[in-house]
Amino acid sequence: MTLVAQDIGVRLGDAQILKGVQAAFARGQVSAIVGPNGAGKSTLLDCLTGLRLPDRGEVLLDGTRLADILPGQRARRLGYLPQVQDVHWDIDARALVAMGRFPHRGAFSGESEADRAAIDDAMMAMDVTGFAGRSVNSLSGGERARVLVARVLATQPDWLLVDEPLANLDIAHQLDMLAAMRRAADNNGMGVVMVLHDLSHAMNFADHAVMLDRGQVAASGGPANALSAQNIESVYHVRAKWLEIGNGQKLLHSAPSD
Repeated sequence: MTLVAQDIGVRLGDAQILKGVQAAFARGQVSAIVGPNGAGKSTLLDCLTGLRLPDRGEVLLDGTRLADILPGQRARRLGYLPQVQDVHWDIDARALVAMGRFPHRGAFSGESEADRAAIDDAMMAMDVTGFAGRSVNSLSGGERARVLVARVLATQPDWLLVDEPLANLDIAHQLDMLAAMRRAADNNGMGVVMVLHDLSHAMNFADHAVMLDRGQVAASGGPANALSAQNIESVYHVRAKWLEIGNGQKLLHSAPSD
């Protein structure tokens, strides 16, 4: 039960965005994809979802080429939340979450008992049941983000792939979102793959990290190894030190390099 990027290469115009990327992700784990701006993080996630076909290499889902899996089957197995999370139409929160069931029932068929149970479970998991009848566009950014995650969870996918889920959230909502990702892996057995900017969050919440640098894998493995101060200094060109802040949590202290 793995999702594997095998020698992935992506070119956009004259720019080589990804260069021979090798990375493997496992279900039941939270994985973080990190790296500086322009490192190729979102492009790699797009390849893992099947939204972008690599120019070289392939993505394997449980040993099967992702490109060979029918779109409907991919939609049921791979849940994706993009970086841009705007909702451009007036719809209540429950109706938006219910859209996560379309891969199972189609857009125009009625809800089954299984659909209703999945929708209710997803909304409870993200603590948005109280917003069910409210317009999504009346919610705060943090509330709307939780509803959008609930929509993906309602699909009951094997994998949850999210691009910068913490963008525009305050600290409390960031921690709530990360806790929800952790529960999805621990309680539901999903494979969670997140693009993150904050290395402290990656260190404290992930089981596995892939650090990209200029389109290549600079480090991968457990966060303690992949996100070592030495690797951070090499890739980000800063001085770095991990500080223990209690309960096994770590905080990254960084400063410009000399």
